[in-house]
Formats: sequence, C-alpha cells, structure tokens
Amino acid sequence: MGKKYSVSLRVPFYDVDLNQNMKLSHLLARCLYVSGLQSKELGVSDQIIFADYHLVWVITDYDITINRLPHYDEEITIETQALSYNHYFCYRQFKILDQDSNLLLTIMGSFVLIDYRTRKLSSVVDEIVAPYESERTKKRFKGPKYPKLDESIETQLPITFFDYDLNGHVTNSQYLNWVYDSLSFEFLKEHTPKQINLRFLKEITGEGAISSKVQFNDNTSYHEIQYHDAVHAQAIIEWRKNDL
Repeated sequence: MGKKYSVSLRVPFYDVDLNQNMKLSHLLARCLYVSGLQSKELGVSDQIIFADYHLVWVITDYDITINRLPHYDEEITIETQALSYNHYFCYRQFKILDQDSNLLLTIMGSFVLIDYRTRKLSSVVDEIVAPYESERTKKRFKGPKYPKLDESIETQLPITFFDYDLNGHVTNSQYLNWVYDSLSFEFLKEHTPKQINLRFLKEITGEGAISSKVQFNDNTSYHEIQYHDAVHAQAIIEWRKNDL
C-alpha cells in the first residue's frame, strides 16, 4: 500500500449546487489537485515527468461510491493513496471524510501515462512511481459492462475554449458535466447519485459540439458522450431520491 496524503478544506459557495451539495465535477478536480500536491512533495510533479520523460497522466476510469455529498461550508478532508500499478495502469484511491472522519465518498481512479508528442500509451516508468511506494501487481481493475444505448435521448452541447486543460484535451471533469447536462433540471433537483462509473475512451481535441446521450432503466441512467459519431466516454449512474 502506498503513502497517504491528505488536505482539509471548507466547501466554498462557488463549489456547491442548488441543493447546497458540492458539485461532483468540482470535487473530482480538487481530488486531482490534492494528488498533484503529493506528487510535487515526492519530487515527481507533472512538470518534472513532462520535462524528463515528455509524459502526462491521463485518467481512464472512475469508480465512485457516494454515501453523501459534502455540503456548503462543511469542512472536509481529501485523503489520497496510490494503491498499486501494473505494466500500464496505476490505481489511486481518494477518500472524502467529514470533520468527524465519517466516510462521505470513495473514489477509485485508473491512470495511464501518455507520450505528449505521439499521444501514445507508455508503459509505467519505475522511477516515476517508486516514490509513492505503491504495490506492483498483475491485476487490472475492470469496471462494469457498458451497454449499447438503443433508445437514448440525445442533447447537443458546444465545446468551448474553457473545456480544455493544459494537456490540450477536454478536461475529465467536463465529461461529467456533459453527462449531467443530459438530465432535466427537476430530476437533478430531486435526485443524488449513489454510485458512478465513468470510462474515458478517447480524447477530444477538436472544436464543434458533442452529443450527450442518456437512457434510463429504473433508478439507473446510462450515458454516452459522442464526438463526430464516435463514443469518447461512457457512464453508469445509480440514483437515490432526495429527502425533500
């Protein structure tokens, strides 16, 4: 098991939604920021691995279990740990805790290294992962099976300049925003996710618009993000109704 690292913060006004819950896309971005702080402290920051190896980290999967979302002005702790890695994949866990150390969310992230110049997958470099003291394993995390959407509702959404990050592709948290944008205002007001699986298949690096597709089966929604008729991301979300 790898080294643990944690940061505490108070949830600000601009990070919450109409229900005073922390926006999940913002929470994911803060989790990545915290993991970046750990990497910097260990001497393997994004800047260093780019300068020395021309590599960048890319997320391939999220597995998110939600007991509840943090609330406005609540003090939370983001705790992270690089658990294990194999030839190509690295697995990092995030735990979101309240001020009494109750577990609010568990987030499992799968990461790979990409050559920035060729955009091709790189094998894991031992010198990059060694400082985390995570376990080398032959096991690979396998998410759920994502079904084909035959009866989906489709929403067209523009790609904007601010959807991009410094790696030159659409930032991962924006895909979750696009997934949510396929759902109605009333539905989001009355429901909260309890489990999310999100898989990133292809980078989006162009302009234009994406298609956000959704299909429901009872309390579970199935999603696809398409760009130029190709599927770039998929999600499965299990919902619970809010106590109103």
